[in-house]
Amino acid sequence: VQLQASGGGLVQPGGSLKLACEVRGFNDDFYTVGWFRQAPGKEREGLASISGGEGVSIYAESVKGRFSISRDKAKRIVYLQMNDLKSEDSAVYSCATRAGLTVRLSPASYRSYGQGTLVTVSS
Repeated sequence: VQLQASGGGLVQPGGSLKLACEVRGFNDDFYTVGWFRQAPGKEREGLASISGGEGVSIYAESVKGRFSISRDKAKRIVYLQMNDLKSEDSAVYSCATRAGLTVRLSPASYRSYGQGTLVTVSS
């Protein structure tokens, strides 16, 4: 399994970014994708997760109402739309997959992590 996250950058507080996670290596839709972030000196935090099949999704309380996860099944890309960004959202964002259709936010529930993309929220 290979994952590639992209779309990070520098954005002002209150701004928006849309991250993309391209997933390669699955022959079916029987997997779940999660988005995570890790700031310097902090543990990795699970932000959102979306399943294959019906596309069930969940969010961490810290981003609920501001972030939205979605997927393009045909392109095998999972997006993370981030709105109303705050300085505390600055981190390296990465995506990961887990087998099956059960959504989870715990980083330990995921095996395959891709290379991250840096998001910096600053004026």
